[in-house]
Amino acid sequence: MRTFGQLLVRGLIVGLFAGLLAGTFAYVMGEPRVDAAIAIEEANATAHSHDHGDEHAAGEEEAPLVSREGQKGGLFLATGLYGVALGGIFAVGFTLLRRRLRTGNDGYAALGLAAAGFIGIVLVPFLKYPPNPPAVGDPETITRRTVTYLLTIVIGLLAVWAGVALSRWAARYGDVARLAGGVAGLVVTVVAAYLILPRINEVPDTFPATLLWQFRFASLGTQATLWLLLGFGYAATVARRPSEQKVSV
Repeated sequence: MRTFGQLLVRGLIVGLFAGLLAGTFAYVMGEPRVDAAIAIEEANATAHSHDHGDEHAAGEEEAPLVSREGQKGGLFLATGLYGVALGGIFAVGFTLLRRRLRTGNDGYAALGLAAAGFIGIVLVPFLKYPPNPPAVGDPETITRRTVTYLLTIVIGLLAVWAGVALSRWAARYGDVARLAGGVAGLVVTVVAAYLILPRINEVPDTFPATLLWQFRFASLGTQATLWLLLGFGYAATVARRPSEQKVSV
């Protein structure tokens, strides 16, 4: 019999490794795009200062509090801590929802929970409000953008719940109806929310589209790496012999 403490520790450890590997992906795939975006931002700031005759201010631009090298090093700390926190939350969710997941295999249950989390927490917000690199976005709208992004996370989780609920209701009509019901519940909820939520597009026309989408897909890839490793890693740790049947909280 496994205790909640054992499941939680497994989640924390798996989350740590998943976070560090996701940080590696972000360092390799995302940081070069961030550097390129910062270079564009600095060039635009210099050009703006020259156009307004403020060459002295352009030459004495205030240095950032944390250097780029420091930011890159801190990336692994941030993703590692995020992975640990997410792994702990995942373990709690697994413990609370395990009995509601209609599978006798703990590994499949963990993978299903990870897939649901990725769709609701990452994919649904990404499709509506994809992340932007430096030099993109109005600082005055950061609060509005933050609130709407958090709202899409809530909607994403509700959409997953709606898909599961409709899938279980339609299961009485067969496997095809079950699959169609789950997809319909998810998609209808997401589309309805997208139509209601405000549209936010602050990307300048002069910003390179290729760099923008490279950054966005690097961000999505980082999240996908994290959730993929978390799901498979946790599934491997909770795999148990048929004689082990209970989880003790």
